[in-house]
Amino acid sequence: MPELPEVEAVRRRIAPSMVHARIEAVDLRRPDLRRPFPRQFAKRLGGQTVVALTRRGKYLLALLSSGETLLMHLGMSGSFRVIRAARMPRVPRARDSHDHVVFHMSSGRSVVFNDPRRFGVMDLIRPGQLQHHPVLSALGPEPLSDDFDAAGLARACAGKRTSLKAALLDQRAVAGLGNIYASEALHVARLSPRRRASILATPGGAPREAAHRLAEAIRHVLLKAIARQARGRYGDERFLVYDREDELCSRKGCAGTIRRGAQGGRSTFSCPVCQR
Repeated sequence: MPELPEVEAVRRRIAPSMVHARIEAVDLRRPDLRRPFPRQFAKRLGGQTVVALTRRGKYLLALLSSGETLLMHLGMSGSFRVIRAARMPRVPRARDSHDHVVFHMSSGRSVVFNDPRRFGVMDLIRPGQLQHHPVLSALGPEPLSDDFDAAGLARACAGKRTSLKAALLDQRAVAGLGNIYASEALHVARLSPRRRASILATPGGAPREAAHRLAEAIRHVLLKAIARQARGRYGDERFLVYDREDELCSRKGCAGTIRRGAQGGRSTFSCPVCQR
């Protein structure tokens, strides 16, 4: 499933074709994705200008001139591509059978949402209801914002008996972090994914040194991933630990070998030597 860096890359890629452009028409090629589209979805979007395109965690948010907000989530297999409107076929070819939503923009571009597994989500949020939307109201701080720091991370984990890995995947603690970058951040911070989350805080809830290391590591791996994708380097991704089972640890001076385990039904990669 796309995580924060991948969603941010999508936002940056489609923003030039959408922001300050008018949605001239919306083609819905099926009645639903993971859930049915909102009532009169295409009609409510038609004629609206996209004022801004932002991101909250793993969600894209398009603020419309009507005051409504278009919420979009890629799910497990969703993706966007931008094409010249003149090249957009009226009838989808067989290879485009998973193109479920097409936004025809006044910019002369069509923004196409493709989702083979149909786990994506699109919703329209009424004016003034953004902060009360069920998925958004439950999100924790953005890890690249000033609201995220070691103290907040320690408070979110204080007293928790769950593992550090599970705590990082809880979107109430950190918004946008997923399986890949949680594993990467824990390696950078030299922390075992299986240690209890409560080690980040003192009995009084103050951040321990490990919390400072981990907060800094989360920022580091996310910024590095965003920069890599901004350079268009998608296919040659090499992580520090993720998907590197039985390979030597990449940390200088460490003689460990990356091990793969399972936590909460997901693969976890770590080095048993330098991650304690």
